[in-house]
Amino acid sequence: MADALRDAPANGPGAAAVLAAAIGCLTLGVLALVADAVPRVAAAIDVWKPTGPLSGVTDGAIVVWLAAWFLLSRRWARRAVNMAGVNWAAIVIFLAALLLTFPPFMDMAQGR
Repeated sequence: MADALRDAPANGPGAAAVLAAAIGCLTLGVLALVADAVPRVAAAIDVWKPTGPLSGVTDGAIVVWLAAWFLLSRRWARRAVNMAGVNWAAIVIFLAALLLTFPPFMDMAQGR
């Protein structure tokens, strides 16, 4: 398998984009849960009053997504990455993010 990756064309930037998207989605779920559960956090990340804490949740998720994409793409710029592993990791992270944004799960996680 290592020989196959060594001979493969560099797919690192694409793998970085996939994994960074998953990380950004997970950040959105975590921030949404924390902002809903902790009023002080909700007040702290309230960037735009008409939208409420959701403005900070989305802004934070975008910043983390861009940072992850930048760092991973620089690290994997000229590398052949195992896309199967990256895709499976991204699927697991996307599913966790989906669960975190599902209202019945959020209520259960908060003890409601």
